[in-house]
Amino acid sequence: MKLKKLVIALACTAALVSNYSHAAAPTKPQLSVQLWSVKDAVTADFEGTLKQLKAYGFQGVEFAGNFGKYADDAKGLKAFLDKTGLKASAAHVPFDKLSPENFDKTVAFYKAIDCPMLIIPFDKRANTAEGALAIAKELSAIEAKLAPLGMHTGYHNHKQEMLDTGDTTPWDVIAKNTPTSVVLQQDVGWTEVAGKNPVDIVKHYPGRTITTHYKAAAPEEGNKEDPIIGKDTTDWKGLVVANRTIGGTLWLTVEQEVYPAGMTPMQSVEASLKGLQKEIAELDKKK
Repeated sequence: MKLKKLVIALACTAALVSNYSHAAAPTKPQLSVQLWSVKDAVTADFEGTLKQLKAYGFQGVEFAGNFGKYADDAKGLKAFLDKTGLKASAAHVPFDKLSPENFDKTVAFYKAIDCPMLIIPFDKRANTAEGALAIAKELSAIEAKLAPLGMHTGYHNHKQEMLDTGDTTPWDVIAKNTPTSVVLQQDVGWTEVAGKNPVDIVKHYPGRTITTHYKAAAPEEGNKEDPIIGKDTTDWKGLVVANRTIGGTLWLTVEQEVYPAGMTPMQSVEASLKGLQKEIAELDKKK
């Protein structure tokens, strides 16, 4: 019996790795939203906020640690998501929640709501290549435990991971020292703030941007771009094509961290979604 279970687990792992391989098949990603973008609304009215996000046109939500009244009720949360018509595209889960003492409880919750990707949102060690190598080691160990369960871990970048450190970047160190099944969740806004081209990042690691944060670069000093998708200068159409044809991407996840004057976070997220939908529609019309 133990041998049979081992064979099944190994076969499952091999299939999952193949799905996230360098030879990624063309995909048609769905649209999700990172709930941190509207964290105050989620805290004030969890169910009402998610219902409104569905009404805007989102197909999924990426969790960021707030589950409203369902924090200890995964079965209830799954029922609510199903009734609302939303999927759990992924979740941001820090390393401490995936430590040996917390792993089983954490993973059981996300498994129960059919959340397939547990992404590390930030780690201060990623300032250096040495620190990034330590992160990669932890990610690899977690992936080995998640893959037999049909789940994956991954890492989400900020500016620091994309900055050159000698002849490499922390992002490259993480990517090159983890299995190809570990998700590289590119945050497009932070990539651009670091002076890098998001399309190049997708091309450099085919089949690994399974979920991607679509966020207009936050205005910094001297940068007067509107932080709404479609009103900035990002090559969104080129990025969508790269995600579809090279990235193996399943979810384009809208994230909003800067809100134009006079707009609430919910209004800003809706505007970015509409901007992204317009970019996609114009791209598809050219076919």
